[in-house]
Amino acid sequence: MPHVIVKLWSGKSEQQKTRLADAITKDVTDILHYGEESVSVATEEVKSQDWAEKV
Repeated sequence: MPHVIVKLWSGKSEQQKTRLADAITKDVTDILHYGEESVSVATEEVKSQDWAEKV
């Protein structure tokens, strides 16, 4: 069961994050042949000034 964590700068809309998670899920299912229910995607927002320290 793949779990993908995406770290990104703060400020993206929920719609953008949902579209990204959907695209990642599709690619994981296509490439690894898992069912959609087996893939999870999480987003973690990081402030730009904290990027170098936290990522």
